Amino acid sequence: MVAIIKTGHSIHRIFNYNENKVKDGVAQCIGEGNYPVDLENLTLPMKLNRLLKQAELNENCKRNSVHISLNFAPSETNLSKEKMTDIAHEYMERIGFGSQPYLVYQHYDAGHPHIHIITTNIQNNTSRIDLHHLGIRKSEPARKAIEEKYGLVIAEGRNNNQNNKLEPIPLGKVNYGKIQSKKAIANVLNQILTNYNFTSLKELNAVLNQYNVLADRGSENSRVFKANGMVYRILDQAGNPTGVPIKASDFYNRPTMKFLEEIFQENAKKRTPFKSRIKNATDKILTNSGVSIDEFIKLMSKQGIAVLKRTSEDGRLYGITYVDHTSKCVFNGSDLGKNYSAKAILERCTAKDNRATEQICKKEPETEIPTDRNAAPLTQPVPDTNAVSDTSITEDKGLIDTLFEIENASDFIPNQLRRKKKRRKRRRRDNNNNF
Repeated sequence: MVAIIKTGHSIHRIFNYNENKVKDGVAQCIGEGNYPVDLENLTLPMKLNRLLKQAELNENCKRNSVHISLNFAPSETNLSKEKMTDIAHEYMERIGFGSQPYLVYQHYDAGHPHIHIITTNIQNNTSRIDLHHLGIRKSEPARKAIEEKYGLVIAEGRNNNQNNKLEPIPLGKVNYGKIQSKKAIANVLNQILTNYNFTSLKELNAVLNQYNVLADRGSENSRVFKANGMVYRILDQAGNPTGVPIKASDFYNRPTMKFLEEIFQENAKKRTPFKSRIKNATDKILTNSGVSIDEFIKLMSKQGIAVLKRTSEDGRLYGITYVDHTSKCVFNGSDLGKNYSAKAILERCTAKDNRATEQICKKEPETEIPTDRNAAPLTQPVPDTNAVSDTSITEDKGLIDTLFEIENASDFIPNQLRRKKKRRKRRRRDNNNNF
């Protein structure tokens, strides 16, 4: 069994998420805890108001919602609703939420059995249950005890038995029309917003676009932009938006612009230690071999780093974004330093190409065919190699002398050094005159 605990600011949000699943026919409310009425007699307002009234006992606590999911192995399909409800009750008791009001939902939209529990951490005496390290302090011991008591697949040992391995839903590109748009976008958002560190909307889109998803604020004159709103759209194979846009507030985690701005500030500190990985990979590729910009992008992708070019309508490169899928960090080129901006990377790649071109141009005069009209034609037979002429020896000797000729370095002596020498000579003359 795998337990996942998420805390939030809104009881409404987690309640609507589960009830919308019920409306869609992919979930069912199978249990309740500490409600004055049995589950069969509970209405939607009664379910919600019980949690809201409890949370209102302490209005100073902003993070008052708790959303827990208990995930079982795919092989445990024989778990009945009653047994899942018993597991939920015992789990809540062991983590210190046994006296709290809570609802239990069974979901059917994944490849493994799992239940969701929604509750609040505000107690009857207005104090709040400490959520700090709740997973380590309470959840882990409770999980192990429940696994042993109910004979469940042990979470630590699931790698030893591939048949019992709990696989997450694979994250792939979204294809419009093949899956419900909202569900497909939500799956991508849940993975990206949780795991990647980005500090701007452009950096977020750098990751989302790789999965055919776009976070769109609209134009500056649009109603969505002026209201600081946000919509999410699916991109087609050409990178153009397709389908109906979905408002950010319609998703469970509500990834609105205000929500993202809070994440931007948190991620700015988290991603700092991972700058060196991208910089080292870039320097290694551009230092050891002369590569073009496209070859550079391919070599970086082998290191798990996607380099995304931002070009203007006329095809001019004006920006680069690095997406490190290993450290899950996103950086604009300028954030790493001047040497890693779009202009610098292009110059570093072009500089190597220019050096190679210069070397070729320098070699051409040495092998150039003589323009003398009296010179032998190209179709003339090749002379005997055993016969060495004095002329060839002289030419070879001249070439060797040219290659090993010592350059006159006097022009490279700084003027200040030459002045010092003159001053010293003058001082010596003055001293001789004194004697």
